[in-house]
Amino acid sequence: MQHAFWHDKWERGEIGFHQKDINAFLVRFAETAGLTDGKRVLVPLCGKSQDMTWLLQRGCEVIGVELNESAVQQYFAELGITPTVSDVDDFTCYQAPDITLYCGDILSITPKLLGDIDGVYDRAALVALPEDMRRAYVKTLKAAAPKAQHLLITFEYDQALHSGPPFSVTEAELIELYGSERLQPGLASEPLEGGLKGKVPAVESAWLVNK
Repeated sequence: MQHAFWHDKWERGEIGFHQKDINAFLVRFAETAGLTDGKRVLVPLCGKSQDMTWLLQRGCEVIGVELNESAVQQYFAELGITPTVSDVDDFTCYQAPDITLYCGDILSITPKLLGDIDGVYDRAALVALPEDMRRAYVKTLKAAAPKAQHLLITFEYDQALHSGPPFSVTEAELIELYGSERLQPGLASEPLEGGLKGKVPAVESAWLVNK
């Protein structure tokens, strides 16, 4: 999947993946996943998610990574904050108290850039990537945030009914990606209200990926 695909989505305003409400699984399982006061939380492919604001309000320090610069700019504008902007390695860095958003390719992220990460909140990153990129993405996160516990949210549905994204990701694939020793049994699985894209029956699940 090319960068142009996502840039085009943001330019056209086709951002159905953006949720105006805080994700219910985040609210339910943040404590379980250790996304608590004082923790440094990585939010990959963060867009302008309000989930980041919720984490900030809980006392977390948020580090986001987003490909599209307009999404990052919109986030700070909607928050009413003027960030400091600088170039860091291959990224444009937008920074304000307790939040840093890196604009660039998630696959280029490094431990040096991120520093110590306590937790990863992945609502719309893994499922946004096709299968071949999912492997590279997980490998990148393992290297960039080796000590982090993950709260991961996925969808599962008949991929023949929808080409994605978001893509269907099965438990078997998660075990292959993260290892059975790291992936805990699903925290919760619930039918997606209204279906995916309003038409495809789907199940939304929350998972805990241990350090």
